Amino acid sequence: ALPRTEKMAAGTGRAAGAGPAGYTALAVKFAERQRSPHCLLVKEHQVREGADTAHPPRRTLFVLNVPPYCGPDSLSRLFSRCGHVQSVDICDKPGPGEKKDKLTSKFFDHKTVKGFQVAYVVFRKPAGVQAAKALSQEGPLLISTESHPVKTGISKWIASYEASIVDPKELKAEVDAYMQDYDKKMAEEEAKAAKEEGVPDEEGWVKVTRKGRKPGLPRTEAANLRVLEKEKQKRARKELLNFYAWQHRESKREHIAQLRKKFEEDKQRIALMRAQRKFRPY
Repeated sequence: ALPRTEKMAAGTGRAAGAGPAGYTALAVKFAERQRSPHCLLVKEHQVREGADTAHPPRRTLFVLNVPPYCGPDSLSRLFSRCGHVQSVDICDKPGPGEKKDKLTSKFFDHKTVKGFQVAYVVFRKPAGVQAAKALSQEGPLLISTESHPVKTGISKWIASYEASIVDPKELKAEVDAYMQDYDKKMAEEEAKAAKEEGVPDEEGWVKVTRKGRKPGLPRTEAANLRVLEKEKQKRARKELLNFYAWQHRESKREHIAQLRKKFEEDKQRIALMRAQRKFRPY
């Protein structure tokens, strides 16, 4: 089954190299034995000046229908014949380019790619964009080579499974290094706060902090903890009182019997008081 963009290009009946509305179709293959080529839709990336600083206009090629197994290195090798490729940025959907933080972790912050993506190929010179669009006149371009193979199908699944197996020693080393950096950062912040304590700012205000054995919790968190503790105590008392149903019934009966007994005693006491208040002149 062809991806949606390929179906659109195939259904329009355009000639080879023609794509939907302003796009140029580039036929590529990921293996020599692949019969049906894959179509990459490309056009010049056009935005307002200063709107997209990461992808400058006239030097950026916008690429659609990029398969999830086609990485930045593969696209860079594909378009390097058109000129020096400065950078390749692959995204889930089109949008303003922002500088991404370089991933330093081998095990964390890695996102699994599931669908087709878009790419921004930035050339050093504007002529590279026009040369890349002219590749549509050539036959299917081969992306996967023996020196730089692109894994697809079963080989890709096997590689993904092998990459999912974590080495405990490497993971422990990375976590320990992260915690050391975190402790160092917290120590620097505490030292900075201690140095600035009692020193007035530019407007003459002095920041007052509370220190003690137990660090102060935020007001909302402390209030939530108090409410949870009260609910826990109330639930415990209720569970003890109503542990058995017959205990609950017996306690009610005893309470009613005590009330009746007290009522009779009160009646006798009132009758005695009335008898003592009678007037006896003789």
